[in-house]
Amino acid sequence: QVQLVESGGGLVQAGGSLRLSCAASGSIFSANAVNWYRQAPGKQREWVAHILNGGTINYADSVKGRFTISRDNAKNTVYLQMNSLKPEDTAVYYCNTYINTRAYWGQGTQVTVSS
Repeated sequence: QVQLVESGGGLVQAGGSLRLSCAASGSIFSANAVNWYRQAPGKQREWVAHILNGGTINYADSVKGRFTISRDNAKNTVYLQMNSLKPEDTAVYYCNTYINTRAYWGQGTQVTVSS
């Protein structure tokens, strides 16, 4: 059973930084793409960034230049470094991966950015 656990969320002032972590229960990230999504209150879940198994990285336009996704295969962990945070970044952040077409999600971690 694959489990994903996010951590690192919190309350930060605009312009601040946070680093989110997504830890997997097994050595799955080296062979599978990992996504970060977020969902703000009253809004649909939106894709934020991904790192593919070959190392290709892409970002949503709204976070490009401010967020950095990275992966530590030895620790079975994917990170999302978030800099220059804005109030509109406030959301619950989720990591996600697909294994054999099945989607796995973490429980989410709350990020709140105050103005």
